[in-house]
Amino acid sequence: MDTHNLIKREHTRVVRVGRIKIGGGHPVTVQSMTQTKTKDVAATVRQVHQLEKAGCEIVRCTVPDIESARALGEIKKQINLPLVADIHFQYQIALEAIKQGVDKIRINPGNIGNRDKVVSVIKACQRQHLPVRIGINMGSLEKDLLQQYGRFGIARVMLESAARQIKICEELNFSDIVVSLKGSDVQTTRQAYLLFAQRYRYPLHVGITEAGPSWSGIVKSAVGIGSILAMGVGDTIRVSISADPKEQVRVAWEMLKALKLRQKGVELIACPTCGRTEINLIGLARRVEAALAKVDAPIRVAVMGCVVNGPGEARFADIGLCGGKRQAAIIKQGRVIKTVREADALPVFLTEVKRVLQEKGYIEEIAKIR
Repeated sequence: MDTHNLIKREHTRVVRVGRIKIGGGHPVTVQSMTQTKTKDVAATVRQVHQLEKAGCEIVRCTVPDIESARALGEIKKQINLPLVADIHFQYQIALEAIKQGVDKIRINPGNIGNRDKVVSVIKACQRQHLPVRIGINMGSLEKDLLQQYGRFGIARVMLESAARQIKICEELNFSDIVVSLKGSDVQTTRQAYLLFAQRYRYPLHVGITEAGPSWSGIVKSAVGIGSILAMGVGDTIRVSISADPKEQVRVAWEMLKALKLRQKGVELIACPTCGRTEINLIGLARRVEAALAKVDAPIRVAVMGCVVNGPGEARFADIGLCGGKRQAAIIKQGRVIKTVREADALPVFLTEVKRVLQEKGYIEEIAKIR
């Protein structure tokens, strides 16, 4: 596939979801979805607040029935995050969600119905200046497109499904569009996004749908979402792993940190250990990670196990710890500032991390170290 003509994130259109701007080179945003019954307002609001605290920037709620749609207005009043209504099958539910004041509508072309129903939703969004996500899903594609391109052309089917809906929107002079082309297969999903990015300037919501249980799902999501973002394609992401949605958010931020696109919290570098390691490096790294889990400051911390790569990696970190022979050296700005016993390494090291935070002006984050 020719990837030289991709329309990359800095050249996509800008779409506003509440106070958040997607596309046009704006920072890649992190989304998640509630797992509560949307009609249970209290439980849904509680989970949204938890997601916000975890770093979620846009939240989506499923809206399977009219009662859930009518609950959206009350939910919206009690949360700070932009609220997206996820609609399947019944376009009337989308119309009610729009009345309730949501910030964005997601529709699935594979099950929302005929053109007239889509037009009704688009016109209602147009009147309220709301964006629409055209959410293509590998599991619910139009039958005629599947017959035309066959099972081995799924990426093309996904592209043409999106193209149909975009054509309707453009005929209505509606351009506040975000598109997703999600599959559970990494290669198919990646191909669909790259095909889209060769043709359109609309911003892309990137994800691997139904990625799987936590461990395997994280790997699949990282490979899929990461490889797409690394091409300069994608404006907002959601990690669809079978886990607590807060974990979805945490994984998404780790992806963005790894690609150097955005950083939230501490970046921790730690070696995998080998026969040279003479300190309980794995246990120490886990304790450092736990101690800094709530710290929201863009600093880099290294926890290394021997003198081969340890000093070098620590040199690129704001503060580093390098173990050896039941001791640990604490390295700052490329030089060893302290050598301590293994038993004392963690408390001494965390004291030095606090000093780094203070020096960089993140004084309020010091109290979050556990």
